Amino acid sequence: MAKTDVCTTCSVKLVKEGFIRMPCPKCGEEIGRCEACRKLGNLYKCPKCEFVGP
Repeated sequence: MAKTDVCTTCSVKLVKEGFIRMPCPKCGEEIGRCEACRKLGNLYKCPKCEFVGP
């Protein structure tokens, strides 16, 4: 399973509507985010450059 197939924060599979894949603001690496973590504003950390964002 590719890293972007799961939420970077909680590791849930990105299979439902509302889940996104986006580039890291710092390095451009693809980051997966589930709807719940996005709504709650949970922090994520880029696996490549370790940028932390809300």
